[in-house]
Amino acid sequence: MTEFGKRFEENFTYLRAFERSVERFPRRPALTCMTWGRSWTYAELDAETNRLASGLRALGVGRGDVVMCLLYNTADFVLFWVGLQKLAAVFSPINFHLASGEIAAHVEDSLPKVLVYDGGLAEVTDQALRLASHQPDVVVVAGSGKALPGALAFSELGAGRSDAPVRPEFMGPLDEIVRLYTSGTTGEPKGVPLNNAANLLRSYDVLMHFPLGPLDKTLNMTPWFHSGGLHSGGPCPTLHAGGEIVAMKAFNPRHVLDAVERYGLTFLIGAPVSLELLYQVQSRQPRDLSSLKGIVTMGAFLEKDACLRYHKVLTPTIFNGYGTTETFWNTFLRPQDLPAKAGSAGRSCTDDDVRVVVIDPARAHSEPEEMVPRDGASEGEIIIRTLKAPYAYHNKPEETRRSYYKGWYYTRDVGSWDAEGYLTVIGRRDDMVVSAGENIHPAQVEAIINEFPGVQDSVVVGVPDGKRGRVLAAYVVPVEEGLDLHELFVFLTNHPRLANFKRPRYFKIVDSLPMTATGKKKHFEATQWAERDWEQRAFLML
Repeated sequence: MTEFGKRFEENFTYLRAFERSVERFPRRPALTCMTWGRSWTYAELDAETNRLASGLRALGVGRGDVVMCLLYNTADFVLFWVGLQKLAAVFSPINFHLASGEIAAHVEDSLPKVLVYDGGLAEVTDQALRLASHQPDVVVVAGSGKALPGALAFSELGAGRSDAPVRPEFMGPLDEIVRLYTSGTTGEPKGVPLNNAANLLRSYDVLMHFPLGPLDKTLNMTPWFHSGGLHSGGPCPTLHAGGEIVAMKAFNPRHVLDAVERYGLTFLIGAPVSLELLYQVQSRQPRDLSSLKGIVTMGAFLEKDACLRYHKVLTPTIFNGYGTTETFWNTFLRPQDLPAKAGSAGRSCTDDDVRVVVIDPARAHSEPEEMVPRDGASEGEIIIRTLKAPYAYHNKPEETRRSYYKGWYYTRDVGSWDAEGYLTVIGRRDDMVVSAGENIHPAQVEAIINEFPGVQDSVVVGVPDGKRGRVLAAYVVPVEEGLDLHELFVFLTNHPRLANFKRPRYFKIVDSLPMTATGKKKHFEATQWAERDWEQRAFLML
């Protein structure tokens, strides 16, 4: 490698982007944590992450080591996000809503050297470690709550350490720095390895499309373990821009609106279901939201009527980003597109290619050139080509081949596009249900329901819910008469591989399920059943 090439690679990292913010704005606020009740300037955040990195290095954490974190949207998340990059280690935040068996699967997939958990998650973490075949070298407890036997307190990691700069000997744009998890069509976890270049490009997208700058203050209402949380106005772009992150541990619409007034927030980011709750509170008890430059929504479909309501009551600058964990966002609906294009997901982002191709059930992939007409009506599968994607999953070669083809990512989302390139997302090929921004795959839930001795078979679909957007309803075929649905509900509640948000809330016993001639469940027909039964209140709610 030439000297120029080495210097270029060393400078094209997220760590250097953060360090530049420290150099430019040392006394400006970088992070305010509402849970901890304190703020950090860029110089203070740099010093604290140096102490954390020094403590982790003393524990043997170094290049390529995975540190898996079960953390809320609080200061410790940000400290690990920055501190681990100073060691060229891999930060892997995972879903804190998961059940113990699901956490264990993540641990066995990534083999973390260190596992960090919030003290409020002690019980599920303990169960997960008992189930996992791999055991981390070190377990760290953050926040308040129970410390597991042998766990090291987060406060001890940097205690007494020097705040002198900590940097890896060498780190380049292709070094992995974060591993996020998404779910496949079977519900199995899929690790998405993201290197420095992918994180920088995702950050540049935000800086350019909001746009986001050093005077901005962001509050991301979604969990940061999602790409939409980390990368869309969360720690990644905000610290890159030199702005201020305001961290809220758990979403509460009243507290969010109060925070806009208190801190002078300029951007809110969240799923459409969060915007709906903000809309309801603001309609009843208006706050001064004049500091907002915009509200950005992603993670689920933003319906036209809802978009126009939010545009009127919350802010005239509504943005809607569409994408995936694998690719970040790839289309963007801007305020100038409203109201004419309300309901769409906008046009492709700068340097991203988005197409809608024909769906042929007989083939794993249609060719990228087999596009449906740009008439705003013809439906097809949405595919994406972007430099922000890793084009591989961790330890999942079959899933990689299924999702990536000829340089394109096949989303399995169904959509249409018009003559101007505006994309409208219609649904999922895989019958996925999105509840409060979380992806739920019916096949995984059905398999667990079917483990109950009295169940012959089941099908799961989504029904409306005012708080979560959608929740699950289950149609159950019993082995024989007398199936006790309350006992089934208790079984699901205590199941180690079923997170609370994946548990069905509505049940109905049926004689048979809608099936194809080849024995596959027809989720589309079951959804029609659910629409009828929902209106007639024919479900048993548990």
